[in-house]
Order: sequence, then C-alpha cells, then structure tokens
Amino acid sequence: MAVKNPSFYSVIIGTELFNGRRKDKHFEFINGELLKRGWEQKANFVIKDDPAFMENVFNLVKKDPNSVMFSFGGIGATPDDYTREVAAKVFSNGIIEQNKVALKLIIDQFKKEAYPHRINMANLPKDALLLKNVINNVPGFGVDERFFFVPGFPEMSRHMVIEALDRFYPKNSKKFSCTFTVIASENDLIEIMRSLPKDLEFSSLPKFVDDKRYVEIYLADYDKKRVEKWCNFFKNEVAKKNITIQ
Repeated sequence: MAVKNPSFYSVIIGTELFNGRRKDKHFEFINGELLKRGWEQKANFVIKDDPAFMENVFNLVKKDPNSVMFSFGGIGATPDDYTREVAAKVFSNGIIEQNKVALKLIIDQFKKEAYPHRINMANLPKDALLLKNVINNVPGFGVDERFFFVPGFPEMSRHMVIEALDRFYPKNSKKFSCTFTVIASENDLIEIMRSLPKDLEFSSLPKFVDDKRYVEIYLADYDKKRVEKWCNFFKNEVAKKNITIQ
C-alpha cells in the first residue's frame, strides 16, 4: 500500500561505479523526478554488488516506517545479480516465486534463448508488482507499492521509475518556502536558529564573497502562514542585532 507521508531513498548498486568502469546516471535523474512532484530524498546509497551489505542497507531502509525506495541494478541473470534474491529476503520473508506474467514476457521476448538463464529473471519476491521495460520487456518489480527495483541501465530504469511515481506517488502537497541572505557568520545567528520549531524545515548555507561572510537562510513548510510567521520572526531577530539582510 502506498505510503501517505513517504521518505524517499535511492540505492544505486554497481561495483563498476567504484572501479571507474561506469559513471552514475541515476542520482540526478531520481532526484529531479522527485523534486518535480514536490518530493525530496531522505538518503541515497551507492554500494557495491555485495549481497550481505545490500541486505544491511535494505533492512536499514525498511526500518523507516515511511520509507519508499528505488533500487537500481542487479536484477539481471548473471551470477553477480543479487538484487532479486536479497529483495525477497528482506521484503517478502524470503519467499521468491516464478512470476507468471514476467515469465511470459521473457519467453515472448527471447523465445528459445530465454533458456536456461534469462528465465531466472522471472523469479521475483512473492506478490511482486511489475514495471514495464520499454526496451526488452523484461520487467522491473516492486513490493508493497513502496520498494521498487529497476535495472542498472538508465534507458530501462527511467521509464520504470516514472511509471511507479505516476501510479503511487504522483504529487506531493505544495511546500512553501522563504529564502534570504544575511551578511553575517552562522555563529552570529545560532541563538535565533535555536528558537525555531524543531519540525520546521530549516537550513543555513554559509558562503564567503570578497572576504565577507554571508549566510543563506531557508525555511519551508506545507503551511504558508507558518512559514511567513517564522520567516518574519527570523528577520526581526536579525534586525535587533543590527545585522544586514540582503
């Protein structure tokens, strides 16, 4: 079942990213697709094809009751493709089964060449939902409308990510924000920062320009009036310190 207030995670799997054989093309894409819909990532993991470590990362994500995950890579038919097995272990009590729809898609696509290896890509976690592969019809899959597993090839995975988001997480409520720059150091503003509500989204970004210290302040929330209230509070407190706001 789709999560009401999701925390999004991405896991990019591929030893080739660490030994320099390939460069990641997934993070920027998934981040952009989420932002277009008003969502943001909570964390991104880039890891090797190590089944024990993959299991640890998947379990870490699963512990978050609001987690929604996109995992890229490792769902093929070669010996170093561990994702289907690890996904079943973590997200479906270790139950892996031959998905009849995936089986038919693979046989229709490859005919006799589906055997003896490609056919194994139909072995998926129990009750997995399928994501369409527009390149070769071998589907990606999801579990519980929350945990999605797609190929490492961007040409295949991007369509699957969009399909999953469009079906289950099409758009978030609008978030309102306030951004302004203070000519000061972060240290000058810490007491004001501490006065903000803990559940208000807040960040400070220091920068140096021509030997001057600047801090970009960002406040955000789904309640517009709340953002306006605390934005004005921050600016008023800054003014009391005789500090300039750009």
